[in-house]
Amino acid sequence: MAFQQGLSGLNAASKSIEVIGNNVANASTVGFKQSRAEFADVYANSLGGGSASKIGIGTKIAAVTQQFTQGNISNSTNPLDVAINGNGFFRMSDNGTISYARNGQFQLDKEGFIQNASGQKLTGYAVVNGVVQSGALTELQIDASDLAPRASTSITGPLNLDSRAEIKSAASFNLNDPTTYSHATPIEVYDSQGNSHNVQLYYIKTAANQWSIMASADGVQTPAGTPPTPVGSMVFTGSGLNPTITTNPLSIPVTTGGTSPLTITLDLVGSTQYANSFNESDLGQDGYAAGRLSSFSVGADGSILGRYSNGQSAVLGQVALANFRNLNGLQPLGDNLWAETSDSGPPIVGVANSGGLGVLQSYRVEESNVDLTAELVNMITAQRVYQANAQTIKTEDQIMQTLVNLR
Repeated sequence: MAFQQGLSGLNAASKSIEVIGNNVANASTVGFKQSRAEFADVYANSLGGGSASKIGIGTKIAAVTQQFTQGNISNSTNPLDVAINGNGFFRMSDNGTISYARNGQFQLDKEGFIQNASGQKLTGYAVVNGVVQSGALTELQIDASDLAPRASTSITGPLNLDSRAEIKSAASFNLNDPTTYSHATPIEVYDSQGNSHNVQLYYIKTAANQWSIMASADGVQTPAGTPPTPVGSMVFTGSGLNPTITTNPLSIPVTTGGTSPLTITLDLVGSTQYANSFNESDLGQDGYAAGRLSSFSVGADGSILGRYSNGQSAVLGQVALANFRNLNGLQPLGDNLWAETSDSGPPIVGVANSGGLGVLQSYRVEESNVDLTAELVNMITAQRVYQANAQTIKTEDQIMQTLVNLR
């Protein structure tokens, strides 16, 4: 009888439409992975175990599998919107219960934890004393406290001293009289509490290829004395390269409460003496004031980089990713989450852009991988299959009616 085949076909077509409908409903769900209904034919078996007939008795749902292909990546304005480009899942924690997601739409809770819309927290590697702890996984929390200041210890960088400068007497140096020196370089340094101090370095050409260096801090000559004492000197060769440099540390009195004195060394290696204008574009120092967290973003390797108001940056944590050998062994949980099962195998956890895991992109989201046009075509096909199976049942009913009406 064709009733059984037709009924199985109706059921299969109905399930196929359910799968297609779920795909269409989630066409705009970030990180969603479309599903596909897979069917198998059915044959009755004889007592001996073989097929009793070559005529099948219908079809059945063999499996509904998700297609873990890459979705399109689109722009976002949220720095905590993160897309995975490639393999892997975000590892989420709900009070210690672990699940996995491809939806990277995150935000901060009131305690600074990174969480999704359902409240599960993103996990990764914490940072202790500026170093990522790559061992234990933990729920990631953004530390919004101020970045501590760092006292300056050195002034470094090559500069060019103009060989055409007029020769002057170092003994006549007066920081308030620009005619007593050849050139001055301002630079800001910081004490242990982050207070800034204005340092000026003065260069005096005392003879051919010879220069004396004077200094002042906060408008006061350092070291004080009459005649003035150079804090350094440079003697060039005829090529204007590789000067012999002698320097003494700057000792700056601190009256604002920081450690006093503030001691700073000079490192001017690489300086030149060319017939060109004075140039100190590479001059720098290693201190900074206290900074307040102003923004953060996630790097390609999952490093969460915080940027501070003092121009500094620091790693605040690192996102962990997980992958599985059998993705279709994962159990869908809803809310864009999957759970590990015995069929999926254990998670392979690591950092992005390593070990076959994808890269992360901040200010991005991964769209659903549903091809809406294809799904609409599949829906039409499934509808026709349903109608054809219904027609099979109708035809069988007419045949049975004919048999009943035999006299």
